[in-house]
Amino acid sequence: MNAIITIGGVVAPDSTLTRKAASLVERVHPKAMLNHVHRTWWFAELLGRKRGLSYDREAVYLASLLHDLGLTEEFMADQRFEVDGADAASKFLIANGYPESRAQLVWDGIALHSSAGIADRREPEVALVYLGAHVDVMGLHIDEIAPSLVDDVLQLYPRAGFKVAFQEALAEVVRKKPHTAIGTGLADIGRRHIHDCKIPDVCDLLDHAPFDS
Repeated sequence: MNAIITIGGVVAPDSTLTRKAASLVERVHPKAMLNHVHRTWWFAELLGRKRGLSYDREAVYLASLLHDLGLTEEFMADQRFEVDGADAASKFLIANGYPESRAQLVWDGIALHSSAGIADRREPEVALVYLGAHVDVMGLHIDEIAPSLVDDVLQLYPRAGFKVAFQEALAEVVRKKPHTAIGTGLADIGRRHIHDCKIPDVCDLLDHAPFDS
């Protein structure tokens, strides 16, 4: 049995399914990305408690841990990485007996986790995955979490060069699937990190649409 993990008196969800999810991400992610998905859950949980939200903690935990499966070699397919990850997570959960309605909620949380202005207006579970990820990536809303708790999360799951590792993972998506970067932040990643990056500009797509005007 896994050791019980607590931060600020909060205990992480622990069930057969959460342990399987934790084992899966430990297998497919390098350390920097593995620690990121765990920090995503802790920041989501701490924000949810701070805001007094009512939500399915296990669903948020599962979505947080599985939200970057689309950045891994094993689960990268032909859609946007968020959708690849959502598809892989849903398949994994349903295969392990998770209710389809809950799996759909996890799918939404993962597929929308980079969608500002959309995810944060959806169900609390969906919003919290978005918020937890963005606390860790950009420091969004970090001022809502006590500094001592942030320090505890970072001590338990160190950043381990996350900024570089995350940008490298996103750049690999752009190399393999440049069409999925059109109109997204991945276009910025590609232009900074990939020599002679060729991502169609949205204006080009509009200009070349098969209409006179």
